[in-house]
Amino acid sequence: MRQVPQYLLIGNGRVSRHFQYYLSILKIPFTLWYRQLPSEKLKKNLQNSTHILILINDDAIDSFIDENLKNTKALRIHFSGSLVTNQAFGAHPLMTFNQDLYTKDCYQSINFIIDQDAPNFEELLPGFPNTHFRLDKNVKAKYHALCVLSGNYSCMLWQKLFSTFENEFGIPSTAAHPYLQQQVKNLINNYPTALTGPLVRNDTNTIKKNLRALSKDAFKKIYQSFVSCYLYQKRRIDSECT
Repeated sequence: MRQVPQYLLIGNGRVSRHFQYYLSILKIPFTLWYRQLPSEKLKKNLQNSTHILILINDDAIDSFIDENLKNTKALRIHFSGSLVTNQAFGAHPLMTFNQDLYTKDCYQSINFIIDQDAPNFEELLPGFPNTHFRLDKNVKAKYHALCVLSGNYSCMLWQKLFSTFENEFGIPSTAAHPYLQQQVKNLINNYPTALTGPLVRNDTNTIKKNLRALSKDAFKKIYQSFVSCYLYQKRRIDSECT
């Protein structure tokens, strides 16, 4: 019979709170430590831990391990998407985590991106039913940069649209929800054909009008950078086809 894992979660931020809840749903035992708690509690929790999930800021992970986890035999795992370290294995949950907790199905749908040299997933995160994919550490920085661009920075664009609708145009932000929902569906169903609008139509006059309308807005630079990026990509593809 397999040994029941005993997880120790380090940190009590947003990701930690989500995984405290997920472990509870999975009925997997765990303990918790964060910096507001006494150091003696950490030492006590380490005694029986088999797996340590280090869920703190990337910049603090290595130093925390050096100061507190050097003598433990427990498997050390961090959830950073970009950190490369020999002191812990990376297992990045490919998901965005907000203040609200999710459903069991949502948590179980999360794909983990694990280091190429990590142990088998069943050993790395025993009890987790999630799908996983391995990734070479040499491309982790690019992987995470793309996650940030697509997830975090696209969020800024939608926040800009919603806030301008409500505060400048007098239109409820909910009016744009069907637009957002259909865009997501189009991306999921067939991402290569999901892009629409003046760039795809090569409608240069509309693009110029858009840029003039944003002349006093910081987001003009973002619009212009997308135009430049699109044209660069198009030229490269065209050159490869000739």
